[in-house]
Amino acid sequence: MMYKVALLPGDGIGPEVADAAVAVLEQVGAKFDLSFEFSKQLIGGCSYDKYDNPLTDETIQACYDADAVFLGAVGGHKWEALPQNKKPEAALLKIRKSLGLYTNIRPAKVYSSLLDASSLKADVLEGTDFVIFRELTGDVYFGEPRGYNDEKGWNTMIYNREEVVRIAKKAFETARRRKKVVVSVDKANVLDCSQFWRKIVHEIHADYPDVALSDLYVDNAAMQIVRDPKQFDVILTQNLFGDILSDIAAMITGSLGMLPSASIGDKYALYEPVHGSAPDIAGQNKANPLASIASIGMMFSYSFNLPKATAIIEKGIDETLKQSYRTADIFKEGDKLVSTTKMTEIVKENISKILEEELA
Repeated sequence: MMYKVALLPGDGIGPEVADAAVAVLEQVGAKFDLSFEFSKQLIGGCSYDKYDNPLTDETIQACYDADAVFLGAVGGHKWEALPQNKKPEAALLKIRKSLGLYTNIRPAKVYSSLLDASSLKADVLEGTDFVIFRELTGDVYFGEPRGYNDEKGWNTMIYNREEVVRIAKKAFETARRRKKVVVSVDKANVLDCSQFWRKIVHEIHADYPDVALSDLYVDNAAMQIVRDPKQFDVILTQNLFGDILSDIAAMITGSLGMLPSASIGDKYALYEPVHGSAPDIAGQNKANPLASIASIGMMFSYSFNLPKATAIIEKGIDETLKQSYRTADIFKEGDKLVSTTKMTEIVKENISKILEEELA
């Protein structure tokens, strides 16, 4: 079977980790009789440099025409002085809205071989495996009115019923396949918008009586993720809070370079590593490709309905880490320091062995 994939490498280290993602996608896909047709497009700063626009209609159309989208990274110091609507990051908001990507799924799994890569104690981290469901197309990032002048700045935090309903359902449905526990994170003690969020989440929970639901204020949730991360399984939260909590979760896993993500809507899906464009190491073959490779793993589950392929990719990453191979962001004395391309090669070698065993 053939799938169309829109490939958006972007800025900084984006093209390097995108190459790693494509290599694993083609390798694993071939074993499951899948082939891929790629449409490579510009996004972010590189798109602005060429078209004076961080996200063109042509790129959006390529995403509409695709079965899945992979995004590397956008942004960099070069474009920081641009107007807000011209900055590379504006492309992220626009593509999420254009594709209707209202659910951002960010797993936070701590590999046993990376327990000492985090600043937290190993006994605190061991066994951590949760997933954050972040609403992606509402909240202050999209609310109107917004703006600033010499005297003040303002944004509008807003949610409508359908925006909360649809992501709550996604979280509860996933919880049913995991440990049947959801923690909804808000700031209902201060924000009217969060009071509304909590009300709707509890209404939807009535349809999932087999799933336990509790609520946490976002400040407490941030503290609890650091204090005892393994208490969580599925975290459901608003756009702004999810942005912050998922980066906290990334760091307890050892590095932003370890965390994949999927942004899902009713029709389209986009996959990307959580890390940024890291312009300071761009083009140096130092970037960690594991988050991008893990994002491809998520693509196999959510877009191609092949969770077995996802599991194989995750095992390949785990085996590579157990062999002590590390890129610079997770390296410590005694490890084997490798480049982006070498790490990708080793993951592919381990995946090949696993494929031979499991598909024999």
